[in-house]
Parts: sequence; C-alpha cells; structure tokens
Amino acid sequence: MQSQRRGYSSVTRVAACAIAVMFSLAGANVSRAQTPAEKPPVTITLTTKPTPPKMGENALKVTIKDASGKPVADADVSVNFHMAAMPAMKMPEMKNGAALKHVKDGTYAGTGQVMMAGKWDATVVVKRGGKEVGSKKFDLTAQ
Repeated sequence: MQSQRRGYSSVTRVAACAIAVMFSLAGANVSRAQTPAEKPPVTITLTTKPTPPKMGENALKVTIKDASGKPVADADVSVNFHMAAMPAMKMPEMKNGAALKHVKDGTYAGTGQVMMAGKWDATVVVKRGGKEVGSKKFDLTAQ
C-alpha cells in the first residue's frame, strides 16, 4: 500500500510541476502582451478615388511617414490587390498590383485595376534601398 502512495505522489508531483510551468509561461505571455508596442518604422495611409473603389481603374494615393512623423520621399511603394478564391462560385483567387510614384511630401500616387466588385485585401508595401521597411493591409469593398 505504501508503494502505491509513493507512485501516486510522484505522478502528482510531476503534474503539479507541469501545471506550475504552464502558469508561469502563461504569465510571461500576459505580461509581454501588456507591454506597449514598439512604434512602427513607417506609418502608411491609403485612399482611393472614387471612394469606395469601383470595378476597373482607380486612382490610388499612399502617404508614408517615418517613426518621427516626417514624410518619406525615397521609398518604392506598391499596392497589391488580392481576392481569395470562392470555390462555391467556381471563382479562382485573383491578384493584381500597382507601383506608385512619389509626388511630393511622402505622397505616392498611381492607378490600380480592381478586376471585379467585392471584398479585396489591398496591401501597401514600402521598401527603401531594396529592403521592406513596412507594409499595411487594408480591407476594400469595390462596387
């Protein structure tokens, strides 16, 4: 009978240790999640004309600012459009992109093709010196 107690208590100790480790890890994640996020290297805004965008060609304007709020004038900026596949409608995934040109004061402009009405993800990608320094996804609903 005593050997059963020892075996049971060993299992209990192992389980207790495992639970303690899980709670300590969970606590570490909670404290990490509560710390303020670092400021992104760039701030990105996107506007379309017309608003909301329509099927076909749309004017795109993106404004890029660095972490201190100053306009970024030396970046390569692109907008990538993506619509997920809709198997029930037998519609494949759709993708399209547009490169924008710097106009002034961190503002980049160009046109982009929206191939059909519906919900699109538009991701603005910002590169400097060939290296991506930021990106931001926007949800668009084209008419």
